[in-house]
Amino acid sequence: MAEQKKVPTRPLPKLNELDTQPFWQATKDKAFKYQVCPSSGKVVFYPRRYYLGCGSEELEWKTASGRATVYSYSVVRQSYHPFFRNLVPYAVAWIDLEEGPRILSNVVGVDDPLNDVFIGQEVEIEWEEHEALCIPLFRPVKR
Repeated sequence: MAEQKKVPTRPLPKLNELDTQPFWQATKDKAFKYQVCPSSGKVVFYPRRYYLGCGSEELEWKTASGRATVYSYSVVRQSYHPFFRNLVPYAVAWIDLEEGPRILSNVVGVDDPLNDVFIGQEVEIEWEEHEALCIPLFRPVKR
């Protein structure tokens, strides 16, 4: 009997880390959460227990709109990880959300990342669904 090939899966974050657990739990509901220091008004991202700037532990959770722009990007043309190997070429980008957080993610929904992704491009969040969480990816805004 022929052995079936296992379909490679995306590496996923751990859900039991104290600092990031609320962020990943919110993604299950397709909500992008970030923190704000109430005393300074500074955006805090990636999630943590306190703001490094002033030491405040009273961080507030907010929900981003999902509207964003590409700050910078690179096109990956070769990958050795089985999941990503099937996606090349693909764009890895620093994404600036409208509310202030900057996240490293992928720009998806483009035919040719070498020509269809650019700095300053308007993008919006798109969720890749998994059993326990969703991964935030970004797709160019159609005009």
